Amino acid sequence: MHVCRVTVYRYRCFHCKRTFRHYPAGSSPADQTKRLEVFSILLWTLGLSYRSAALILSGLKVAISHMTIWRNVQEENIRRKKRKQWQSVRVVGLDGAYVSGWGETQPVLVAVDLGTGDPIAVGYVNEYDPQAVQRWLTPLVQRHGISVIVTDDLFSYRVVTDKLQLGHQVCQFHVRRWAGRSLHDLATTLPQEWVWVLEEVRTLLEVLHPEGGKRLYALWKQLPGRQGGKTLSPLERLRDLLLRLAQTWQRYCTFQSEPQVPWTNNATERAIGRMKMRARTVRGYKSWSGMEAGLLLAASPFE
Repeated sequence: MHVCRVTVYRYRCFHCKRTFRHYPAGSSPADQTKRLEVFSILLWTLGLSYRSAALILSGLKVAISHMTIWRNVQEENIRRKKRKQWQSVRVVGLDGAYVSGWGETQPVLVAVDLGTGDPIAVGYVNEYDPQAVQRWLTPLVQRHGISVIVTDDLFSYRVVTDKLQLGHQVCQFHVRRWAGRSLHDLATTLPQEWVWVLEEVRTLLEVLHPEGGKRLYALWKQLPGRQGGKTLSPLERLRDLLLRLAQTWQRYCTFQSEPQVPWTNNATERAIGRMKMRARTVRGYKSWSGMEAGLLLAASPFE
C-alpha cells in the first residue's frame, strides 16, 4: 500500500506548557520516511553509487538527492558504531587491507569479531607500524575486553601482543604457506645428509604438538654454525627457519588451549574480501569518513 500522507498530532503538556508532536511509526520530521532511508542505504550497500541509487528512486517517483543518500549512509555507520562501542568481544581477528582513496592506495587495519564475523572497527593504520597498531588497538582492548587476537605472522603483531599482554594465534594458513615454500626451496639445495630435518619440520607443522618448539630448537642446535659468507648457504637458511619457528611456536598452538579461538583468520579475510569488492565499485573514496562508513557497511550484514 502506498501512503501519500500521514496525520501528525501536536500535544501540549499541562504542567510545563511545552508542545510536542507525535509522528506515526515510520515517519519523522525529516522529508524522508524511515523505510525510504533504509531502502536508500540498502541500494548503496548492494553496489550502486549514490547517484545511481537516487536515479532508481526517482523512477519510483521518490525525489531524493544523492547527497541525502550519502548522509543516510554516514548516519547508519554512526548508529552501528554506537551499538558496538561497548560490545564484549573476547577474540578478534586483525588484518591489513589496501583500498583506493583520495587519489592513491591507503592502508587500512580491520578488526573483526571472530564470534560473529562482523567487523567492530576499521582504522587508518599501516599494519607494518607496531606503534601505530598499538595506539589504535589499545582503546579497542579496553572497550571490548579483548583477550586474544588472531593475525598473520607479521612481526608488528607479535610486538603489539607482547606489549598489551594479549593472547596470540597466528593463522595456520599463512604459516604453512610461507614455511611450505621455504621447505620446498631447501629440498632442492640442501645437502642430502640434512634432508631428514625438512621431513621432521613438515610433520611438526602438521601435528602442531605443544612441545614442537623445543624439538625445533634441538634441531637448530644440531646444525653447523654460520660460515660468515656474504650470502646465506642452504644450511644457514634452514637454521634461520628452525629458529623462527621455534621462537613463535606457542603462537601457532593457542587454539589448542582456547576452544573459542579459531586456528585460521578466515573470517577476517572474508570480511576484507567484501570490503574490497565494494571499494572497486566506488572508484575510490574521497574522504576517511566515507571510506570508514563504506568499508564497515559493506562487510556487515544489513540490519
